[in-house]
Amino acid sequence: MTISLIFKIGAVGIIVSLLNQILKHSGRDDQAYLVSLAGLLIVLSWIVPYVYQLFSDISRLFEF
Repeated sequence: MTISLIFKIGAVGIIVSLLNQILKHSGRDDQAYLVSLAGLLIVLSWIVPYVYQLFSDISRLFEF
């Protein structure tokens, strides 16, 4: 995992939280929910390969 991935996740979190607050104060709660969901899916799509690599490394570690 590189440090740039951590910065990307932080940037997405900041942007999503700002958009979420703006949309909630505008009375668009449903769109705020969709923005939060989209941010979560973006971050998960970045993290899933690292989790897969972790599990494959662990399974190779315990092979007999």
